[in-house]
Amino acid sequence: MGVGRRAAWLPGRAVVPGILTAMRIEISVESSDGVRVAEEAGADRVELCSGLTDGGLTPSAGLMEVAVARTVRTQVHVLIRPRPGDFRYSADELAVMMRDIRVAREAGADGIVVGALDASGNLDPVCAAFLEEAEGLETTLHRAIDVCASSQRALDQAIEFGFTRVLTSGREHSVLDGAGLIKELVRQADGAIQVMACGGVRASLAPRIIQATEVDDLHAAVRTAVPGAAQSAALFAGVGVPEGYDRWDADPGEVKVLCDIARSHNSRARK
Repeated sequence: MGVGRRAAWLPGRAVVPGILTAMRIEISVESSDGVRVAEEAGADRVELCSGLTDGGLTPSAGLMEVAVARTVRTQVHVLIRPRPGDFRYSADELAVMMRDIRVAREAGADGIVVGALDASGNLDPVCAAFLEEAEGLETTLHRAIDVCASSQRALDQAIEFGFTRVLTSGREHSVLDGAGLIKELVRQADGAIQVMACGGVRASLAPRIIQATEVDDLHAAVRTAVPGAAQSAALFAGVGVPEGYDRWDADPGEVKVLCDIARSHNSRARK
């Protein structure tokens, strides 16, 4: 395969005043079932990862391949993050990330999600190498923009590097708490890069989020507890899973409602 299949947007696309822009929905998933749920609900993209409890980590090559094979309309964007924690990476960790980007391309992914900071809290110049390795794929700057020295400076750097979009909660845990900064970044970007809002995005909040931030992209990790197969008395439940359940996975109903509600509020014309 080698190169993403469904490139839908290019950096630098003009934002024409008065033209309506359709909302795009991205869902974080960490299983083949989650990929199926997102596809059936009509999500535009999945952020494919493992370890969502740790904020998301790079998924296996096998999951990448299965996700690409199982999707028709939904893009598969692979998270490249070798460990939990900050975005300062060692030389060995950066080498792992470069190899993982190559694996994602070879699996046929449509994009990657990645980010790294230098000692000053700015985007690390290694991001240029990430994007070179990901040539032909869409590229999302991960949540590094929320913990960097300056989100405004990081946005300018992301545009200079050639990222397709940035993922941000406006430096807050909740997207609504960070809405003011997100709107500022949308206006600063002025169509040169997509700004995608995240942080507690739910169907019930989607209209408020869209109005408060002016984004055209929403990112959500919408999960529900899933019971396991009763095979023995041994329990292998994941961290934080309610008693009687086995793991978290994508919530079909909530994902569908989120997609429907968000798109019903896409009639917002650019001023």
